[in-house]
Amino acid sequence: MAIKSVGVIGAGQMGNGITHVIALAGYDVHLNDISEERIEAALATINGNMSRQVGSGKITEKDKKAALGRIMPTAKLDGLGSVDLIIESATEKEDVKRQIFEDLCPLIKEDAILASNTSSISITRLAASTDRPERFIGLHFMNPVPLMELVEVIRGIATDEETYKTSKAFIDTLDKTVTVAEDFPAFIVNRILLPMINEAVYVLYEGVGSVEAIDTAMRLGAHHPMGPLELADFIGLDTCLSVMQVLYEGLADTKYRPCPLLVKYVEAGWLGRKTSRGFYDYSGEKPVPTR
Repeated sequence: MAIKSVGVIGAGQMGNGITHVIALAGYDVHLNDISEERIEAALATINGNMSRQVGSGKITEKDKKAALGRIMPTAKLDGLGSVDLIIESATEKEDVKRQIFEDLCPLIKEDAILASNTSSISITRLAASTDRPERFIGLHFMNPVPLMELVEVIRGIATDEETYKTSKAFIDTLDKTVTVAEDFPAFIVNRILLPMINEAVYVLYEGVGSVEAIDTAMRLGAHHPMGPLELADFIGLDTCLSVMQVLYEGLADTKYRPCPLLVKYVEAGWLGRKTSRGFYDYSGEKPVPTR
């Protein structure tokens, strides 16, 4: 099966990045969200990000105009009825994702492939909430999508070979590198990355180092491009907590227990950059550590 048109559900940070990359690769993209305002905001973000790519010489103004013309705002799920592949990129909550797929299945064509951009949740369980578990797959893009080269491809227990090969071939056309992960909690990247971030929060919680000391230590001592607490703010502390909870519950190992300080920040609504406050305060000209 050849993929010609794609639907993206969720116009947030990941969804607009996925839409951006797919449209630039020459595909028609239907972008869906629960409100037209969110879709309009995503289109503005995509326009701005593509303009930066034009400015840096990565794409031409003609490329940008053509890609934007391929993106179709789609406020209702039934507008995805004709597409070949639908990528769900909603919030990292299993009940929300399952409900989306249950609502979506009666509205789409029989041979459409369903994919989730989940960063941690079982592909097998999500597939079980659909009418086509054999045509369901995990396609986990990295953030920010236009810059990051990797996509994790995750097969559920029921995913058939045709769905896998079609999905992998599609990712290849996006000029991304595929890594295949088994369907275990958090897959590869987040199975390694999020416990490191959680441990950095524990180091802060236990008073071993300040926010600034921890991030400086990992940038200069381990040559990481971004400190773990700065990275947590970029990812979103609510997403970090969700992934750690999936790991803790799915693997039943105390080493994955979410740090109480991470829980407290999420309870306070300090979710990082998207709320202008997390381990850093972003309300001023320069980020300032909050601890």
